[in-house]
Amino acid sequence: MLNKYWKQFLSGSDIRGIATDSVKDEKINLTNEAVQKIIHGFAEWLYEKTALPCQSMVIAVGHDSRVSAFRMKTVIINSLRSLGIKVYDCSLASTPAMFASIPILSCTAAVQITASHHPSNKNGMKFFTANGGLSGLNVKEILEICQNNVSVNPPKDKGEVKTMNIMNYYCNSLIKFICKELNCSEGDMPLKGLKIVVDAGNGVGGFFAAEILQKLGADVQGSIFLNPDGNFPNHIPNPDNKEAMKSIIKATIDAQADLGVIFDTDVDRVGFVDSKGLEISNNKLIALVSCIILKKYPGSTVVTDSVTSDKLEEFISSLGGNHFRFKRGYNNIISAAKKFNDSGVDCHLAIETSGHAAFKSNNFVDDGAYLACLVIAELMHLKKHGKTINNLLENFIDSKERTELRIKIDNSSKFEELSAKILSKLKNYYQTFKNCKIDENNLEGIRLKFNSRWQEGWCLLRKSVHDPILVLNVESYVNGGVKSIIDTIKPFFSMFEFINLKDLDIAKTI
Repeated sequence: MLNKYWKQFLSGSDIRGIATDSVKDEKINLTNEAVQKIIHGFAEWLYEKTALPCQSMVIAVGHDSRVSAFRMKTVIINSLRSLGIKVYDCSLASTPAMFASIPILSCTAAVQITASHHPSNKNGMKFFTANGGLSGLNVKEILEICQNNVSVNPPKDKGEVKTMNIMNYYCNSLIKFICKELNCSEGDMPLKGLKIVVDAGNGVGGFFAAEILQKLGADVQGSIFLNPDGNFPNHIPNPDNKEAMKSIIKATIDAQADLGVIFDTDVDRVGFVDSKGLEISNNKLIALVSCIILKKYPGSTVVTDSVTSDKLEEFISSLGGNHFRFKRGYNNIISAAKKFNDSGVDCHLAIETSGHAAFKSNNFVDDGAYLACLVIAELMHLKKHGKTINNLLENFIDSKERTELRIKIDNSSKFEELSAKILSKLKNYYQTFKNCKIDENNLEGIRLKFNSRWQEGWCLLRKSVHDPILVLNVESYVNGGVKSIIDTIKPFFSMFEFINLKDLDIAKTI
């Protein structure tokens, strides 16, 4: 059982903490000492899993554009070298590129220094082996090793360190992927005639415009915030963020582009904007990618997280595919997709509404740039036939409104007990709601379907993947439906004195 100190670093399948003192009242907890202990714990964990002595290990280390990255990288590399481990210093790199470093550089493992889309004062670590990203359970095991103060006897000789530009290898692999999709060579300039705007949000993703799209003939004029800047001076690099999405929508319209592409900080997620300036994200993005995949692999299963819509399930079924709605967390959906294939069920796509997408053809790595290449290649195919992405989505019905509310429980030390009590009671209480039934095809929390003139939609009450809070997702296919559904279920939450009903005010409706 993790104590409070080490538990603070566990965030899903990542390590995350506060790495700079740039925000008032947020004290650094990801100190040099903490980073060193976590890396020693990772090395010990690797030894337990592989039986490789440290002197036989090779670990690649990369980072995103955060201002705390250099400090953390220095500590990590010195810590690994002190154990006799050989290190490849990959410097500024995307998270998918760091996973790619394992086969390319023949590494035992890789460490990416990133806090994904979180504010600039945060940072963290993602760990990879040849089998993919570590799970939340794996990261918990590493922190338990740290907690138990496992002592490390340093060898006589330090491990060597070599500088490596992994992004060159990674970019070449993406170029080859696009050329394969379009059945041509790089010299053919296969993207000539396409105008694509990229918003990297001053994260790592600026390479995509110059090193991929422009090299293949695309016009990338109008692209914005391509230079890495860990202060994120323009907007948070996050396709889910409203300000970030407004930024790429404006850039796409101003440039009269065929497509807008927006990445998160470390490029494992992506969002899109069509030529009309309309956002392609959440259910709509999954619908688009399902179209592309099911054309290639008819009858395949598509694994998504728990907050996808009922209409998406109908759409995937209409394409001849099978929709499996699992749990939140990209590692969860990737694990489910792998299990399907291991059991003989054809599954080529695992995708979250957040923009995390992993493909069988790419070893089930969640890779925003790979997804962008797939969509752009499809866009080029469509353009040759006088069509656009919107033609693929003509029969898809998206929700008119959606919101996500985060509900705190006053006594967080008893979160597991109290949240279980709330979910259990909702299982019976829902019967008091008119035109409502429980969705049995659900594996996370309690999902309710509403079917009336003013409440056509659904809601899902679940535990957060990262924080000790409950999350209420609500979607409606009619205007005003989200507020109506929330007003209907508010009396249920008023039964619990440890819940603040102000948390049920609509915070984000699309």
